[in-house]
Amino acid sequence: MIYRMLALNIDGSVVNENGKIAKETKEAIEYVQNKGVQVTLVTSRNFASARKVANALKIEGPIITHGGAYIAAERDQPLYVRKISENITYEMTQFLEGFSGQIQLSHEKQSIVGKASNQSKMTSKLSWERDSRFLYSKQYVNVISEHLLENPLSVPKISVLLEHREDLWDIAAAIKGMYEEVEAIPTSEHTLDIVPKGVSKLRGLMYLSERLGIKKEQIIMVGAGIDDMDAIRCCGLGVAMGEAPRQVRAHADWVTRSQDLKGLPYFIMELFRKQHPIPFLKKMNIIKS
Repeated sequence: MIYRMLALNIDGSVVNENGKIAKETKEAIEYVQNKGVQVTLVTSRNFASARKVANALKIEGPIITHGGAYIAAERDQPLYVRKISENITYEMTQFLEGFSGQIQLSHEKQSIVGKASNQSKMTSKLSWERDSRFLYSKQYVNVISEHLLENPLSVPKISVLLEHREDLWDIAAAIKGMYEEVEAIPTSEHTLDIVPKGVSKLRGLMYLSERLGIKKEQIIMVGAGIDDMDAIRCCGLGVAMGEAPRQVRAHADWVTRSQDLKGLPYFIMELFRKQHPIPFLKKMNIIKS
C-alpha cells in the first residue's frame, strides 16, 4: 500500500509529558513531508494550541482540532466548523457544575476555565494538558455559568475534568438522554469532551481526506488516547503508541515503541524509508493525482 497522509494525535504521540517535541520526531516528520506525504494533526486541543505545534513541525496544511469540530490551516479561514449553541453551552455548563471537577470551554481563540471544585486534590493527580510552551490563552473565572450570563458563547467543545471517574459515565448517559444536539466522548478515565452531534476525530479526518482527494486506505493514523480508537481502527494503517491504553492498542495494526523510546520517529522511518516520493509515483503513473 502507498500511503499519502500521516495523521498524528498530539498528546502522547508528538508532545511528551514535559510538553516537548523530540528532535527525532521533527526530523522524521520533515523526512516524510519531503516524500510528498500530507501530514496533519488530529487532536482534541484548541486550534491555537494545535497550530503552534503544527508550526513547530513545519506543517502548513489544515489540521483537525477541537476533537474534529474545527478544521483549518488558518484560524480565520476554517474549512469546517461546528459549534454548540449559546443556549446549550450555558445549560450544559450549569449541569456540569453539579459535579466535583473542572470545566473548560474551548473556543478557537482561547479557553474559558472554571475554578476547580476541589483544587488541591485534582491538581495533585490530574491536569488539562501538560504544562508547556504550547499552551494557548486561557481566561479563568470562578463560575463559568455566571460568566456566560454576561458573555454568551458558542463553542466547538466543552471539556470536563472529573475528580471521581465513576461520574464520567453518569454524565455521558445523562447528556445522551437530555440532548440530541451534542455527543459526550470520554477521552480518559477522568476526562470527557462534549462536541456537536456528528463530530469526532474520525469524521474530521474523513472530511479533510475527502477534500484532499485521499482515500481512507491511504491514511495512517497514529494515536495514544481512547478517542483515537475509531480513527486507528478505520484508517488504512492504525498505529498505537506503546504506552496507549490496552483497548487502544487492541485496535491497532501496529503498536510502536513508547514515547520515551522515540516510538513515533521509529515507526515513521521504518515504514516510509521503503516508499518512493509521491511526485515520483505520480510521474510513473503508479498513482493518479
